Amino acid sequence: MPVEITWWGHATCTVEDSNVRVLTDPLFARRLAHLRRRRGDLPPPGARRADVALVSHLHADHLHVPSLMRLAPGTRLLVPRGARRAVPGLRRLAHLRVSEVAPGDETPVGDIVVRAVPARHDGRRLPLGRHRSPALGYVVAGEARTYFAGDTGLFDDMAQEVGPVEVALLPVGGWGPYLGEGHLDAGRAAQALARLAPRSAVPVHYGTYWPIGMDAVRPHEFHAPGDEFVRLAARHAPGVAVHRLGHGESVRLEVAR
Repeated sequence: MPVEITWWGHATCTVEDSNVRVLTDPLFARRLAHLRRRRGDLPPPGARRADVALVSHLHADHLHVPSLMRLAPGTRLLVPRGARRAVPGLRRLAHLRVSEVAPGDETPVGDIVVRAVPARHDGRRLPLGRHRSPALGYVVAGEARTYFAGDTGLFDDMAQEVGPVEVALLPVGGWGPYLGEGHLDAGRAAQALARLAPRSAVPVHYGTYWPIGMDAVRPHEFHAPGDEFVRLAARHAPGVAVHRLGHGESVRLEVAR
């Protein structure tokens, strides 16, 4: 059975595996604080349909309570341990089945298992959050093992912590002209790809949101990361098939372990 990946923009993807729909870091807003969606239509209502939604960390462009409110009643929602204490708005999500997870935790959903893995990223709810939660990635194991990295920097034991995977959804940019510590740019993402050695990869977390009034500030950081990742991945990990999707586009991957 093929695995299908749809990129809706930023870090929001749908992974369909074993008849289970997994939604990553749901963000369905045209505007978020000082950020404006500059490319791609908003995800259609069908994008909100999921059996389980995964939140990688507490930053508002990844844990967006208004977007989570739009998920159907009964949807499973996995969030980092401590999220409910750090983000009081999660208490409004009484219609969802919310579970807090930490690295190493496994959650069965239908015929798949979702395993939380470490990420190297600030886990606080910014700008004023004092409570820390672990930033996470997730491995969705069904017909394939698909790694959703969330936001993370490159770290030495990444391949060991993540384990063998067939598909990697890797962040390659951001939402502003400068990437801070704990992020992958196109070059570091290509290095991560070489360490993880999946069969296929999809670049995410770029080319969607940008600060209002800063369209002319380092615009290449908005437009270039996807193509740059494709170019650098061919150098660092030539055996990996990289699929650069447009917003709302999907790829079906025949993956045999």
